[in-house]
Amino acid sequence: MDSEQRRKRKRTVVGRQLHISSRSLFICFFFLIFLLFLSSHHHFFIFTPSTFRPSLTASTLSLLYSSASNSILDPLHPTAPSYILQHRIIFPDHHLLILTTPQQHQLHQLDCVYYTLHPNASFPAPPLQLQVRPLLSTDRYDESRSIVRCPLPQTNYTAAASQTVELRRRGEVGRRNLGFFINQTAQSWDRVAYEAILDGDTVVVFVKGLNLRPHKISDPTRIRCHFGLKSFHQNNAFLFNTRAVSVAQEVVRCMLPQSIRNNPDKVRGIRVTVSYLGGNVRHPVRVLVPSVATVSAPGSGKVQKKKSGKYELCACTMVWNQASALREWVMYHAWLGVERWFIYDNNSDDDVEKVVQDLDLQGFNVSRKSWPWIKTQEAGFSHCALRAREECKWVGFFDVDEFFYFPSEFHQNLREGVPGENALKSVVANFSSSKSIAEIRTACHSFGPSGLHSPPKQGVTLGYTCRLQSPERHKSIVRPDLLDISLLNVVHHFQLREGFRYYNMPEGTAIVNHYKYQVWETFKAKFFRRVATYVVDWQEDQNKGSKDRAPGLGTEAIEPPNWRLQFCEVWDTGLKDFLLSYFADPATGLMPWERSSL
Repeated sequence: MDSEQRRKRKRTVVGRQLHISSRSLFICFFFLIFLLFLSSHHHFFIFTPSTFRPSLTASTLSLLYSSASNSILDPLHPTAPSYILQHRIIFPDHHLLILTTPQQHQLHQLDCVYYTLHPNASFPAPPLQLQVRPLLSTDRYDESRSIVRCPLPQTNYTAAASQTVELRRRGEVGRRNLGFFINQTAQSWDRVAYEAILDGDTVVVFVKGLNLRPHKISDPTRIRCHFGLKSFHQNNAFLFNTRAVSVAQEVVRCMLPQSIRNNPDKVRGIRVTVSYLGGNVRHPVRVLVPSVATVSAPGSGKVQKKKSGKYELCACTMVWNQASALREWVMYHAWLGVERWFIYDNNSDDDVEKVVQDLDLQGFNVSRKSWPWIKTQEAGFSHCALRAREECKWVGFFDVDEFFYFPSEFHQNLREGVPGENALKSVVANFSSSKSIAEIRTACHSFGPSGLHSPPKQGVTLGYTCRLQSPERHKSIVRPDLLDISLLNVVHHFQLREGFRYYNMPEGTAIVNHYKYQVWETFKAKFFRRVATYVVDWQEDQNKGSKDRAPGLGTEAIEPPNWRLQFCEVWDTGLKDFLLSYFADPATGLMPWERSSL
């Protein structure tokens, strides 16, 4: 009897053990997914050495590749081109995705898909939520990669939740295997190595988040570069590290590893990042910066070197939604002698690429580089200096609202021809053989709205004619082969090699007309985007007295009273009168940049 009761109790216990509710299965399943997700985020790119001199070990190899993904988009269509999503970067106003793709024009067929994991979700609320949104834009990044910009997701989620963004072909339904959620790390724009370019036996790495002193050269001894070799289809990897030889702002220059120097044809595409020594003397901590950077060559992209040697004069600029101003700027300075243009496009969405293509087809030798990194103008100019050095003797760094003007030369009375042609090229050519001059600086006159209510149809040079009396700042034309190895610049000028100096152009000889304070419709864009790294965005309540701000403006894009009459102390129609006299079409009155856009 007792034996029978014991058997019954045992069967009951076993039955209870085997009886697991569907709710428990549900919770256990997603708890397992959550644990797997956490396991993929167990490192924070920080490691503490056991000795004072820290070193990297093999266990840190994966850090260089933590944001890479082997996922092939559109796996259900084997005949369609495959897209390998390499990196995700989180910007303040969008997600940037870098992917390999054979043809950029097909990217418009993709949608942005957001997966949010809520580990503390209560049944029956789903722990994994999905959201689909149209992408913002696409662009060709380099020869083998493209970028996709996705909007920030329209969702509020707690700190415990984790989120990633994917891409899928438009019109597809259903979720992907939950396993994809593992190792889908997105890098924060606050701290990441984002570009790298080869320079002889060194590599120049561009890094966000080092928090170095602005406008100063920093101590390179605390920083090292790390190189990783990895195939997306293989698990093998190698790790090398070398010392930094110069560091300034966001630019780190390191020696190449000897093995890579011995195989220069293999350097392109190598993954690179930097580390810095943190902590204190007793407990040093070497911090490895996350990276999306691969090494490129200075000549990557379009290179058009003259048969007889380098161009005498080139120009480099960074633009954001300034397509409407580009024709006037390029055509005018081509007449002054600029032979080659490098346009760094900082996330424009106004068809600037088409304008560049049209100008290039007309023979103006213009190339565009997609530069998706926000607030990195100084770094972009350093990058451009390296690229331009391969093709140019001199490079001018100035904006598309800045125009060189030669008042005395333009108003000579010539019997034939147009006075001042190739004037800027002639100026720099006179210094090309100099043993001491490596930079030419020209002061700027700042023009105001000049009473206008709307953008001038014939261009800024004819529309804005009233300016401040005293010059403000300057713009520079430099010898890129004579810059300091740090490539340090403050937008307006560069640090030169020891033994070289700059030359100030006399104001009576040359001046830069800076059409800085334009009609409010155009000017207000400055509130929403400032490209320089160390210029505070105007919506922030900081540095209100800085010369980088318009005097009297607050932190909101509200048109001040009488804006159209401000910044007007001297009426100056010198450049306007000159252009109308020599370049306006006699029949239509149109300027060359107007005719080319028809």
